[in-house]
Amino acid sequence: MNFNFFDIFWVILLLASFQPMWQRRRLEFQRVQALREFERGRESRVILLIHRQESISLLGIPLSRYITIEDSEQVLRAIRLTPPDVPIDLILHTPGGLVLATEQIARALIRHPAKVSVFVAHYAMSGGTMLAMAADEILMDANAVLGPVDPQLGNFPAASIIKVVEDKPISEIDDQTLIMADLSRKAIQQVQRFVRTLLKDEVPRRKIAPENIEKIVDALTTGKVTHDYPITVEEASELGLPITVGLPISIYNLMELYPQPQGGRPSVQYIPMPYERRPGLPQPKGRPLPEQAQL
Repeated sequence: MNFNFFDIFWVILLLASFQPMWQRRRLEFQRVQALREFERGRESRVILLIHRQESISLLGIPLSRYITIEDSEQVLRAIRLTPPDVPIDLILHTPGGLVLATEQIARALIRHPAKVSVFVAHYAMSGGTMLAMAADEILMDANAVLGPVDPQLGNFPAASIIKVVEDKPISEIDDQTLIMADLSRKAIQQVQRFVRTLLKDEVPRRKIAPENIEKIVDALTTGKVTHDYPITVEEASELGLPITVGLPISIYNLMELYPQPQGGRPSVQYIPMPYERRPGLPQPKGRPLPEQAQL
């Protein structure tokens, strides 16, 4: 059988068209295998909530992902499928999202009879922090961060809208701003009430000392800092949250299976191997060379 140039071209084109699908299936298989190994090691139900920045395939437009109603539906289904005596491990990597979806997930977590643990390798901001507060234990990388949960109305923090009304005479404030301020007060009260519910959870045991509850509520919900303020493990521990520093290597391996979609030149690059310290070069003796003297 003779092959000409065009036959070879079409064979290569056919193989290239199947490559993305094969890579996707391979990655999905690796993810399932990693999840099963982690569950066997922990004897728990593992749920991942990972939000990366996605891109439209044709235009390459970046789209930020966040906690949505679809996420809450999937997480609630996973919790329902978990027996009452099986612990839940929630792996978080999210900037936050819709309040309704976040509160649904958080309520389901505190109602689960067995222990709930949250793992944060990099960040769990806003709604992610609220989910972390629903857990009995928060395991974080030493450099990972949480964030405030103060409500936002549109593009403005609720606390800042209230401050405008408090600082300006009522005669100089338009009706829309007054309405926004009223909604802001209600939003803050609602969030504070829900955060107290999470912090007072005693199933399967009390996780927050009673004297720390109001301190945590005041620090996270009143808008004393900006909404993207990073709360470090040290600050979270000082507030009284149940923080454990240090993650198993399997968490980092799982995160590697959910990479940021690449488009063009990578912004970060390194050799993926543990760093080995190498012996330094011998120091020259005597007077330095002219080139060295100029450095």
